[in-house]
Amino acid sequence: MPKADSQQTLTRQWEMLKLLPPRAPGITAAELTGKLGDLGYGVTKRTVERDLNDLSRLFSFTCNDKGMPYGWHWVEGASLNIPGVSLGDALSLRLVEDQLRPLLPSALLRALEPRLQQARDKLAELAPSNAQARWARKVRTVPASLPLLPPQVMPGVLDAIQEALLGDRQVQVHYQRAGETEATLYTLHPLALVQRGPVSYLVATAFDYPDIRTYAVHRMRSAEVLEQAAQASAGFDLDAHIASGALQFGAGQTIRLKARVDVALAQILRETPLSEDQTLGQARKGFCALTATVQDTWQLRWWLLSHANQAVVLSPGALRADLLLRIAEAAELYGV
Repeated sequence: MPKADSQQTLTRQWEMLKLLPPRAPGITAAELTGKLGDLGYGVTKRTVERDLNDLSRLFSFTCNDKGMPYGWHWVEGASLNIPGVSLGDALSLRLVEDQLRPLLPSALLRALEPRLQQARDKLAELAPSNAQARWARKVRTVPASLPLLPPQVMPGVLDAIQEALLGDRQVQVHYQRAGETEATLYTLHPLALVQRGPVSYLVATAFDYPDIRTYAVHRMRSAEVLEQAAQASAGFDLDAHIASGALQFGAGQTIRLKARVDVALAQILRETPLSEDQTLGQARKGFCALTATVQDTWQLRWWLLSHANQAVVLSPGALRADLLLRIAEAAELYGV
């Protein structure tokens, strides 16, 4: 048997063993054939039956022959911990690998690396004959905004932040705010680590202050984990914190946005609304009336400025005035 065919057979048989239930009544050869087909293994019921009979001599599983149809299952007390990754595991790991890397502590990532490599190897091995193994080659996630390169993080800083967060300990950092020339020493109580695009942010309180702040990891010039336990922030919930708009930056206050948008932008907003309660009126003279409840953040202002030739903010007045000022400053820079 050619080496490639032998590897395919072994992989298929391994997947089949993973499909066996732990107890009676078990799973039939016909059901196994269907499930293997769902995984991309085109195989006949007769081949599955032959594999089951052969492998039952090597592994602790048996056939429940007390009733029809016959079902295969592991014997009581048998170990189901078969080393390796299934095709589904391999595909899942490969699809989330890039998202996992900046979020996992380095120690856990190092422990996971052999499994990630195993997933890559398994997909590469099966790809020539298995359509599902080729799926990872056919899907990608791309940023909706301008793709930026990740900032440089000082050596050891991210490891220290992750260690402090994992162990609920304080961390001392030299933090250089944007626009400042010197770094300031902070004692932080880590609450969460959030990846926003290419940038990692530490959510934390500082010293004995209760205010929850966001610190860009790449602006930390050094980080040292302290022995002291971090102070917990009562009632802190990461999902609620993100939902509040804290990671969009700005005051995060909810506003009722009213604007006129041209028909092209209106079409985009019909497909991808700004909010659940967004409304768009009928087009009049090339523009539609837009109303939506949104959070007043820097992100909102950047978005509105990027569509300055397609959207005119009517209210709130403070937002309109701020945009007018920025547009006037831009016009001056362009010599208008």
